[in-house]
Amino acid sequence: MREPDGALGGGTIGARLTIWRTRHCLTRVAFARPSDVSTESISQWETGQDWVDRRSVLAALSNSLRVDPTELTGQPYSPTGEQHAVVRAVAFHLRRHLAEPPRPPTRTTESADGLAARVRTAVAAEEAGDEHALALALPELIRAADRVVPLLLAPTSDERAQELRVHAHVLAAGLLRRLGYRDLGWTFLHRARPGAPATLPVLLEEVRLLIDLGSPEYALARAARAEHAAGDDAELSALTAFAHAMAGRREQAEQLLAAAVRRARNERDAAVLAVARAAAAVEYGAPDEAAEYARAADRTALRPVERAQVLLISAGTAARGGDTARAVADLVEAEAIAPLRVRLDPFARELVFALASRADTSAVADAVRPIAERAGLVPPSRRTRRTT
Repeated sequence: MREPDGALGGGTIGARLTIWRTRHCLTRVAFARPSDVSTESISQWETGQDWVDRRSVLAALSNSLRVDPTELTGQPYSPTGEQHAVVRAVAFHLRRHLAEPPRPPTRTTESADGLAARVRTAVAAEEAGDEHALALALPELIRAADRVVPLLLAPTSDERAQELRVHAHVLAAGLLRRLGYRDLGWTFLHRARPGAPATLPVLLEEVRLLIDLGSPEYALARAARAEHAAGDDAELSALTAFAHAMAGRREQAEQLLAAAVRRARNERDAAVLAVARAAAAVEYGAPDEAAEYARAADRTALRPVERAQVLLISAGTAARGGDTARAVADLVEAEAIAPLRVRLDPFARELVFALASRADTSAVADAVRPIAERAGLVPPSRRTRRTT
């Protein structure tokens, strides 16, 4: 299942780490010293004995090599399948849209109600983890938002239309971030409402971007700005706690989440915070705790993409505990809920590699290989070629 170590396309973080480390003419011992990770860990990642499942580790490795984290994850990935190709094409379309000069106001039949309907369609796709449907909705959504609220008049336009325009740009930034086009994501956020203070949705997406960039301290600074507008927002608490966990401050993360749970306004908030506790536990290296929090999350109160996240956490903790069959079952279920979201997530891809290398039965191997093929991690088998 492992890709040749010289291939950067679909390989593991460990395989890319080997390439970048050798390019810098560093031995494992020399590299381990400034990166604050052990030589043994580096050896296990590079040889496929272990896999990277923590953003803090990815950040430490990329910072030591002075490369963007995407150089180690391989994002944006080469398109695999028609839907992935469409999503990639939309990213290039959005880039071209950014290059167009601001247009002067013109008469348009587009209304705020029409824009609201387009936003609802895109939000439904995002909450379902359906990157393909979201990508299909975004180009016309962004054009409609700019027709209703021309960029040159953004600071003085109707407030409802402004909010819809911001939401559209945040949705675009989120997709671009997940694909690995983080510079474009930043640009869409800055373009959302030029000349006006950042709103809560923009600040939350900025926190996510900074976490993905491996900058938890900057993420916490953005989160502090968002507190004034958010109040007791469960998502902000979750992101802030994760940034603390990523920065190695376990106690602060646990205290913040415990306080947020006490303030939870409804079942959905409680479920979101249970997922956040599981994600934070993974980040500070406590898989048993992560599994417990994942089991405690009320999945009926979660959106589909959040249920897929819980299943990925559960799969990772099961794999850490040696329960390969359980891990594979959870991974398969997560991919069934949000196929492209799972296949394009760098840590989910790491888990696919890990499970494939630990497959102890033909049933496990048969379950993992199709996911690996659909993600472009391995070439399609002969059987798959005949049936597709």
